[in-house]
Amino acid sequence: AAPSPRQWLAGLLIGAWGLRLGLHIAKRAAAEGEDARYARLRQDWGRGFQAKMFGFLMLQAGAAAFLSLSVLVGGRNPAPGLTLQDVLAALIFIGALLGEGVADRQLAAFKRDPANKGRVCDVGLWAWSRHPNYFFEWLGWCAWPIFAIGLSGDWLWGWLALTGPAYMYWLLTKVSGVPLLEAHMKRSRPDAFAAYVEKTPSAFFPRPPRR
Repeated sequence: AAPSPRQWLAGLLIGAWGLRLGLHIAKRAAAEGEDARYARLRQDWGRGFQAKMFGFLMLQAGAAAFLSLSVLVGGRNPAPGLTLQDVLAALIFIGALLGEGVADRQLAAFKRDPANKGRVCDVGLWAWSRHPNYFFEWLGWCAWPIFAIGLSGDWLWGWLALTGPAYMYWLLTKVSGVPLLEAHMKRSRPDAFAAYVEKTPSAFFPRPPRR
């Protein structure tokens, strides 16, 4: 059978997400070289770095496969046509994609300014959350349950889409996102990071900065 309008929309959105993320990572790697977090792992793991990194990356691949379940279930919702619920989900996803892009650009511009050497980015969205890019990444995954879960409750498989944002939140706030990056900032810029935490107390969800 031909793809449904919902499947076309899901494919377009996840394709745009993948393209933006891939270009961002490639540009950052070309400008900055090895990620500081991986450099720290290389130092900590010593001779076993390559084998451990392979296992680490395979775990990430497994996580990506698990996350894709939300996208698959969202696209497979059997409800005919596109509904206002689909429009809402698409708007949330697009807004999250734009928000993450803005956060990434603000951080890149901050790093390019020589006057900011040794400082922690605290401008724009980064004044509201210490990790606005992670927040918007998570917000984008919140769109897939809206695509997937029918208000009628007829399609129970749709509830599986809730695993995506739940798992992404756990990864970003407890495992590989916020903890690793903040540990690196505490080591490399302890005073600047402490001042940043005082000004921007929220590590994830945006809230007004302290004056």
